[in-house]
Amino acid sequence: LRSLDASLRQRRGTLSVVRGDPVRRVVLAARAVGAERVHVSADFGPYGRERDEAVEQALAEAGIELVRTGSPYAVDPGRVRNGSGEPYKVFTPFSRAWNDVGWDAPADAPTGVSWLGLDEGTTEIPEPRVPAGLDLPEPGEASAQRQWAEFLDRVDDYDTHRDRPDRDGTSRMSVHLKYGEVHPRTLLADLGAKRSRGAQTYRTELAWREFYADVLYRRPDSARDYYKPEFSHMDYDHPGDQLTAWQEGRTGFPVVDAGMRQLRATGWMHNRLRMIVASFLVKDLHVEWQHGARHFLHWLVDGDLASNNHGWQWTAGSGTDASPFFRVFNPTTQGRRFDPDGAYVRRWVSELADPDQVPDPHEPDADTRDLVGYPAPMLDHKEERQEALDRYERIKG
Repeated sequence: LRSLDASLRQRRGTLSVVRGDPVRRVVLAARAVGAERVHVSADFGPYGRERDEAVEQALAEAGIELVRTGSPYAVDPGRVRNGSGEPYKVFTPFSRAWNDVGWDAPADAPTGVSWLGLDEGTTEIPEPRVPAGLDLPEPGEASAQRQWAEFLDRVDDYDTHRDRPDRDGTSRMSVHLKYGEVHPRTLLADLGAKRSRGAQTYRTELAWREFYADVLYRRPDSARDYYKPEFSHMDYDHPGDQLTAWQEGRTGFPVVDAGMRQLRATGWMHNRLRMIVASFLVKDLHVEWQHGARHFLHWLVDGDLASNNHGWQWTAGSGTDASPFFRVFNPTTQGRRFDPDGAYVRRWVSELADPDQVPDPHEPDADTRDLVGYPAPMLDHKEERQEALDRYERIKG
């Protein structure tokens, strides 16, 4: 908010922060400045749509028009449909049609914006309260532009480096997209000048973001409930102490604990690790995906309802393009494959940081664990994998 306010002041405007019921406050704000129209960025989430419809009705009763100007997506959810006019249910045909629909080039930033300060209900922008030790990214459009320019210099390697949490192989643009500090059309325009496989892969990741927003728009119930309802009948375990150990990074599986500790330390987690820890919670601990999705949204600075919750459903097997349920990530194998030197684990699991004490950070033996104070594995992965498959077989029939 402070960064946005500074940006507006450069254009001879200011940001007003108004607290209270949005329906009442927006009408009061519009009346205070004599507005005939109120412009908002269209919100396609379940809560945002309901809120904006209520605001629109209240404004109309006051003789004021609500105008939805653009959205946080290159193509608005609901626009991509098949030849029969129906929405797509899986990603690949959606992505082709999404590309065919296309989007306008990004517009230049507006100039001469003028805002009037509001007296009633207006408050000073509060000082940010950041949990101790949380390493948040620098906010604002300028920061987003710098981060994107830096990533474009190495986007050609994205296809080969993006799954390596021990490398700086991702863009880290998700938080800037989350808060509207950069628009996907800007990213897509710049990617259009690239012909590498890495650039194409990144473009596909942006399409996934838009696909999940489209799915949530069509199925708002899938934000909390199963996209495939048959998975609600599977046997799940009560989320007790094991869930807490997972949340705190004390499972005894190094790569899982590294991911969960990175989340708490930085408010972000590498995408490969998001899949690994999600698989561990749902298929090793047999805990419903909603508990993990809620924990992620609490901690992630880039937490996006559509992408986060449908990503979890993908892992749980209950989503659109769901990973087959029998695909159960072996956390030790995943760690060795994507963190071959153990650099990622050593960075985030302090007990395993010393290579002289811990030669193998991915599978320390019992004596080593006792020496450094790292917990024993909380379960036998092979046994729990089979248990997960047995539970799945019971709902298949």
